[in-house]
Amino acid sequence: MKKKNSMQMMLASMALMLMASPAFAQKFKVAKVERTRLLVDKKWDAQPDAEAAKFIAPYQHKVDSIMGPVVGSVAHDMTHHRPESELSNLLSDILVWGGRQFNEQPVFSVYNMGGIRADFAKGDINVGDVSEVAPFENKICFLTLTGEKVLELFQQIAHRGGEGVSHAVRMVITRDGKLKGVTLNGEPVDPAKSYRIATLDYLAEGNDQLVAFKSGTDVVAPKAKENNVRYIIMDYFREMKAQGKVVESRVEGRCVVE
Repeated sequence: MKKKNSMQMMLASMALMLMASPAFAQKFKVAKVERTRLLVDKKWDAQPDAEAAKFIAPYQHKVDSIMGPVVGSVAHDMTHHRPESELSNLLSDILVWGGRQFNEQPVFSVYNMGGIRADFAKGDINVGDVSEVAPFENKICFLTLTGEKVLELFQQIAHRGGEGVSHAVRMVITRDGKLKGVTLNGEPVDPAKSYRIATLDYLAEGNDQLVAFKSGTDVVAPKAKENNVRYIIMDYFREMKAQGKVVESRVEGRCVVE
């Protein structure tokens, strides 16, 4: 096996050297690149590998004990997609809800679609489900933008075809990524006012092309592990569960394409 791997590495290195040569560059050009995803689902369990199962067994119980506890439930399947979706709406609203433990009252929030890495299926939601949806070490963050910069931010969101925004937001964008209009709690954005916003520390740094966030002031960015967004999401589910509520979220026109 080692000999075979060594041979493969040698051939790969030779191929890379050949492609890097001027002669290769003159004669050959990349015509097309194709990719696909391999869906890992239950069909792969039809013929389980006994050796692999034996290897995993000692760790399975520990993983299940950590990821298995139920934190709440959702009323229906929740997916994420642009310009607006059930799941992105829910996560954005949770950021606003999470402000209370920091004595923050954000006017609205932004949660990037790229930070949502899985969907919720109807029924019970456990720790593992939330960890799949929010796998990164992103922390909740609060900052203030002037109304002028808020409008820039919504223009950048429009350019990306939409991102997760909280209930206060109603924005209309064009198919080619232009902002046609936006209101916050039914009022136009006032360029002269200041607005408190909840988001992820990753976005607060201006990532995902949302560079308006870099103009933020009075930034509150807690770094403790418990301020990781996934834990705030779990806390929200636990509170809803304690109140006997099933978590609900719907598409409601927060971002409309015209």
